[in-house]
Amino acid sequence: MASSSSFSSSTPSWKYDVFLSFRGEETRNTFTDHLYDALKKKGIITFRDEEKLETGKSILSELFKAIEDSTIALVILSKNYASSTWCLDELGKIVDCMKEKGMTVLPVFYDVDPSDVRKQLKTFEKAFVAHEERFKENMEKVEMWKNALTEVANLKGWHLLNRPESKIIQNIVEDIWHKLSYAFSECNEGKVGIISRGEKLVSLLSIGSNDVRIIGLWGMGGIGKTTLARVVFRMVSEKFERSCFLSNVKEEYEKSGLVPLQHLLILKLLNESMNIHDVDEGVFIIKNRLRHKRILLILDDVNQLEQLDNLAGNHIWFGLGSRIIITTRDKHLLQLADDIYDVEGLDDGEALNLLSLKAFKTDHPPKDFLELSKDVVHYAKGLPLAIETLGSFLFNRGVDIWKSTLNRLKEFPESAILQKLKIGFLLINLS
Repeated sequence: MASSSSFSSSTPSWKYDVFLSFRGEETRNTFTDHLYDALKKKGIITFRDEEKLETGKSILSELFKAIEDSTIALVILSKNYASSTWCLDELGKIVDCMKEKGMTVLPVFYDVDPSDVRKQLKTFEKAFVAHEERFKENMEKVEMWKNALTEVANLKGWHLLNRPESKIIQNIVEDIWHKLSYAFSECNEGKVGIISRGEKLVSLLSIGSNDVRIIGLWGMGGIGKTTLARVVFRMVSEKFERSCFLSNVKEEYEKSGLVPLQHLLILKLLNESMNIHDVDEGVFIIKNRLRHKRILLILDDVNQLEQLDNLAGNHIWFGLGSRIIITTRDKHLLQLADDIYDVEGLDDGEALNLLSLKAFKTDHPPKDFLELSKDVVHYAKGLPLAIETLGSFLFNRGVDIWKSTLNRLKEFPESAILQKLKIGFLLINLS
């Protein structure tokens, strides 16, 4: 599978979670449509050709690019799949990406026997008789299609023959979610300390209990609140009926007010786009439409009580078993919280490890830089943003630059390092 424990954010290298390959005439408006809708509701970003292709561009090249940009290919093998050269070209590209890029390929045998696909029997045999006649001057292409079908049909997947579609779709979505969660966990490699902190936060959520719990994530800027919340969101969101990560609440509030935030929250948690005329109407919809739903809601970077009052004002707004996580720098805003996670900085060992990963691309500093690295860590005071920024700045730099950087750091009081250290701040003042 394509893949990418520091508190830095890390974006997966793919554009789509899933690429859907299917014979449109047979399944577009039935099984594939239901599957696509289920994936979308789960928040799994899925490519389906009718919605994603750009007008005026080569269809095949766009399809191939979408396949390359996907981490999972879901191939719905129906009776007449092989009669479409478009489908077979897609399949050939999918197999190439499986071999060359580690793409995960999952077949769905839709009212066909897997052995008929592997051996090209029945409708598949009929399709290839026609292809061999049509492409008699290019039999290599036909053989490539056959081999691709055989390879995909030998993979573990789902067989729908005489089985309830709704149950199979549920199983497919759950399996894909687990695979994507695993890929995300691989993205956490190199994020020092994130796993233990994530596990601690998950324990505070007490997901097994049927009450409604509000948990606060409190700490200074740059300490890693948002990244920790994102990691936990990916760890547990599958356990809820619906989930929403509402990022940059402070920034969005200052830019556009509360109504757009309410609209986005409702869209994600109800999968409905509603016209909200004012804040009071938004509150009414949230607390009346969500009080029977078991949801996970994360409100990231909250800085005013008004934001909480109108986005998650009370436990009774949400269904039993719901969990709300609030990240903030202001502990006084967490009066409603059932528990508060005080996000702490990295200890000396973790900080040294993170600095080394950024500055030397290794787990530990070289001997000649060990004492300098310890000094940098001392002045960063365990602040992940500071350590990452300094490490990136010092990457591939000589001892003289390290020493001059340390001298500049000593000019700042500890409060400035802890409270004002930003990427731009460092680059301007340390360059």
